[in-house]
Amino acid sequence: MTPKARTTNAPVLGLRALNRATLARQLLLRRAPLSAEAAVAHLVGVQAQNVKPPYYALAARLDGFTPDALSAPMADRRVARLVTMRSTIHTHTADDCLTLRPLVQAARDRELGNFRKGLVCVDLDRLTVLARELVEAEPRTMGQLREALLAEWPDADPQALSVAARCRLPLVQVTPRGLWGRSGQVTLTTAEHWLGRPATPAPAPDGTVLRYLAAFGPASVKDMQTWAGLTRLRDAFERLRPRLVTFRDPNGTELFDLPDAPRPDPDTPAPPRFLPEFDNLLLSHADRTRLVPPEYKGRTWKGNLAHRVLLVDGFVAGLWKLDDALVVEPFGRLTGAQRDEVVAEGKRMLATMHPEGGYGIRFGTVRG
Repeated sequence: MTPKARTTNAPVLGLRALNRATLARQLLLRRAPLSAEAAVAHLVGVQAQNVKPPYYALAARLDGFTPDALSAPMADRRVARLVTMRSTIHTHTADDCLTLRPLVQAARDRELGNFRKGLVCVDLDRLTVLARELVEAEPRTMGQLREALLAEWPDADPQALSVAARCRLPLVQVTPRGLWGRSGQVTLTTAEHWLGRPATPAPAPDGTVLRYLAAFGPASVKDMQTWAGLTRLRDAFERLRPRLVTFRDPNGTELFDLPDAPRPDPDTPAPPRFLPEFDNLLLSHADRTRLVPPEYKGRTWKGNLAHRVLLVDGFVAGLWKLDDALVVEPFGRLTGAQRDEVVAEGKRMLATMHPEGGYGIRFGTVRG
C-alpha cells in the first residue's frame, strides 16, 4: 500500500477527539497519583526557562502535589535542569539528562553554526575541553565561563563563546537554582559531573518516538520534530509503523499513535486547568488547533514571552496572572457553571502552591 493510500484509509480524529487524547496523555483530564519524578519521566521533561513554571505545571497534573515533591528530587540530583529540546531549558530525570541531550546534540551543532563568524579562530574541540575543566573544577556562571574563554580567545565574539560552551556541553543548572522558595543565580557544571555518571552515546530516536507519542500523541512526524527541535525523523516512524496505529486529522495529515494509548470519548469532561508560561502542552505540536481555537491563535504570546494560560473545556480560553490576587482573564464569555469551575480550580491551585493564603480571585479583561 502506498503512503497516500495508507493515509486516505486511516480513520479521522476530530479536534475534540485529539484534544481529549492529548489531555489524557498530559495528565490534564484527571490528576495522576504519580510522584513528581515519575511525572517528569512520563512527560519526557517539563519546560523550565524560569524556576516556577515546572511547579505549576505539575500542580495542574498531579494528585497531592506540593512544591517539595519536585524540590526534593532536584536537591537529591534525581532531576535536573539543562538545555535539551528546542534549545530550551527543561527539567528532566537524571536518566533523561544523560540520554536525551545526546539525542538532540545534532540540533545544538546546527545552532552553533549560526555563530561561526564569531568563532573563526576558535578550536571548538579545545574550547570543549577547557570549558569542561572549568565548570567541573567549580560551578561557574555563564559570565565567569565567558570571561575565562575570552582570555584564551580574545578576538572571538563573547556571546559566541558562551553559545559554543552551551551547545558543546550538557550544562546543568546546579541547585539551589530551581528549588521552590530558594534564590540563586544560574551556575553551571556538566550533567556527568553533577549526576556522577557518564552520558550514554546518542541513542536511536525510536524509543523517544514511542515516549513522545505516549505523552503527546496522536501526532504527526512534523509534530514530534517541532517538539524535539530535530529533523529527519520520518525514518524512525516508518521503522515503528508495524507497532503503531494511524489516523488522520481533519486536514488529512497522518497521525501516529500507540495502539493501547488512551483516546477518550470527545465528550469526556475536561476540568479547567491553570497552566504556566511555556507549558509543554502548547509547544509540542506543529498544528496546535487541537488546543488553541483559531480565533485565539497568537494571543498566548507577547513578543518572545509566553503568558500563563487557562484551559476551559480542554481548550485555551484565557490568561491568568498572580498579582495581589489570582486574576483570571477570559478571552470570551464564560457560562456561570464555567466560572464556578474556574474559581474552584483557582482555589485548589492557590491552596497547593501558596498555602500561606492571602490571595483572592477576581476576573479581569485581557488587554492588548
